[in-house]
Amino acid sequence: MSNIPLCPYGSHRVIDPAGALPQAARKLDNHMPMQRNEMRIAVETLNVDSASFTQIKEACGGDEGKMAQMILDIVAERGKMQNPVTGSGGMLLGTVSEVGPDFPGDAKPGDRVATLVSLSLTPLSIRRIRAIHMDRDQVDVEATAILFETGIWARIPDDMDRKVALAALDVAGAAAQVHGMVKPGDSVLILGASGKSGVLCSVQARRDAGPQGNVIALCYDPQEMEELKALGVCDHIIRADARKPLDVYRQVLAANGGRKVDLSINVINVPDTEMATILPVRDGGIIYFFSMATSFSKAALGAEGVASDATMIIGNGYTKGHADFTLNLLRSSPELYQLFNKRYGGED
Repeated sequence: MSNIPLCPYGSHRVIDPAGALPQAARKLDNHMPMQRNEMRIAVETLNVDSASFTQIKEACGGDEGKMAQMILDIVAERGKMQNPVTGSGGMLLGTVSEVGPDFPGDAKPGDRVATLVSLSLTPLSIRRIRAIHMDRDQVDVEATAILFETGIWARIPDDMDRKVALAALDVAGAAAQVHGMVKPGDSVLILGASGKSGVLCSVQARRDAGPQGNVIALCYDPQEMEELKALGVCDHIIRADARKPLDVYRQVLAANGGRKVDLSINVINVPDTEMATILPVRDGGIIYFFSMATSFSKAALGAEGVASDATMIIGNGYTKGHADFTLNLLRSSPELYQLFNKRYGGED
């Protein structure tokens, strides 16, 4: 451990540009001698952000070998897993190797943990990619990562599959924040409702809106629609392309008695869905963008262009207590846990 000045936010590992914080930096020092205020993790799995994974998959034509090389190239160039197109990262699953004396909390070597901060700010060094799981946005690796003293993390619970927990913790902020937005009787539109964060938001919105509420799900994948339908939490499930805002607008109004909704939630992993999220929301309502594929300039200018007086909220992956909240949501719904286990589980 060196005697260089250490920053609680990790700026001591920023190489370029000087003075930046790690998330905004173009390159981090990912050399693994650990500093006093850091924790070193032996990484087993990267849970890549959905928007990032989709972009990489499309850029590589779905070729796993090309995808693996693209991921290795990104990490070699940047010292972290931050997609240069989407700007997003993801999070990781691993085992604590070493804990610095100034690292807060009670982590200890041997703990199985998931990080709750983005890979876009986490120093990472990959030795080998073992497998890419195309259907769940996960990459098994032999790698090492560094967590700064301000980085949040969670122990993997003993009562659920570790990859189920990883998948849920990756989007833990979504359902926890929805819980604070949805009121009894609200009409709620969830765009991308059949995806990972979408099903969590759908279950939570149903609980908060109650029997008098109207939960409207927008999906694109027919198989995922059937899986969402089996959960029994949505009043209406619409199949539509969210890049076609007027089509979405008409279908949502038809599902809500001709009225605009109180709240829309965007958890879609493709770009150009901002207006489909904005148009169906009433004045004074809430628009919540949790997707990293969102262009916030398009959202702001688009809302202005249609004279929307709704409040727009940028989804923050962190909410106090969000890890326990989301894991308990899985525990409390056997149907939801079974769906996550089907999609993301497995000790391979």
